[in-house]
Amino acid sequence: MSRGGVTTGTLGSVNRKMLLGALVLTVGVTGAACVGAAGGPAPGTAPSTVPTTAAPPEASPYPAGFDVEGHRGARGLKPENTLPAFEAGLDAGVTTLELDLHYSADGEIVIWHDPMVDASKCGLKPGAPSQIPDPDDAGSPEDDARAIRSLSVDDLRWFRCNRNPDPDAFPDQDPAPTPLAGDEYGIVTLDDLFDFVDRYADSETKTDAQRAGARVVQFNIETKRDRRDPAAIGDGFDGETVGPFEQRLLQVVDERGLRDRVIIQSFDIRSLQAIDAADPGIRLAVLTATGHAALPAFADTRPVVWSPRASTVDAASVDAAHAGGHTVVPWTVNDVEEAERLIELGVDGLITDRPDLLVAQQ
Repeated sequence: MSRGGVTTGTLGSVNRKMLLGALVLTVGVTGAACVGAAGGPAPGTAPSTVPTTAAPPEASPYPAGFDVEGHRGARGLKPENTLPAFEAGLDAGVTTLELDLHYSADGEIVIWHDPMVDASKCGLKPGAPSQIPDPDDAGSPEDDARAIRSLSVDDLRWFRCNRNPDPDAFPDQDPAPTPLAGDEYGIVTLDDLFDFVDRYADSETKTDAQRAGARVVQFNIETKRDRRDPAAIGDGFDGETVGPFEQRLLQVVDERGLRDRVIIQSFDIRSLQAIDAADPGIRLAVLTATGHAALPAFADTRPVVWSPRASTVDAASVDAAHAGGHTVVPWTVNDVEEAERLIELGVDGLITDRPDLLVAQQ
């Protein structure tokens, strides 16, 4: 999501860290956290937006089902949308991995936030073929050559995206290898992530609680269409009929049997409307930059997740969303006081760059 620069501060204080750790749920207690049990919504039926969880610790103010989402994996800990970032999120105990999707030249769903590969986040791996545009080369081709839509999955694997574009905002982001993902800071496909989470769930390098969490973790995946330009993904989307991008996304989710663990979100209502028309059984989340829950028409007939900018959320907007049967999961919350304010308002989850500070550690 386009959330850089809108976070409400970082949880740098040891006292704050201890405070929030004492407040929130642990993965060990919520081993069945998140939708993921047998009996998920069947295709074509209206799904619930509230995950099924075990009861949180008595000291926790969180209700059963409270959702802690690792933004772009865990952007405050590891370079965003990479396998090490997702590993860090799982290690911290998130109930949901939040991520962004684009569409490659060969028609695959790839995980990346930006419409192109930029030098602030990526360089080239050694030995890259000459036809792969180098983000660091001042004389490289124009931006369209580095557009995700101009590059195949094999092309995209040559980029090494281990850079921190904003050290002031993310001073603790570390590009060191992780135990399971290692030094794999490449641009990966959605299938790659699903494979990695399966591998994590079986890894002896992780605790029982971490493996249990990975087996049921949700995926909140954003279609990175530009609401001002229906053709931004470059697949011929007309703004109404589901495009090849969304069609392939739904195909991957169904092929992997993950309908009960996936939420598709977007700022572009047209993308969500098209998905709803094509598959009314998939869970959807509406992203907004304001605190007014102006939800699309399909939200009148089935529950959705509403994800507003955190700073715009107030009691009236949360109550209005709940009255409509919807859940509220604001973005992007990296400050303890802000988290506490939102919890008191009754939100159903939080999206954060620092899930390690919003989930108590084992």
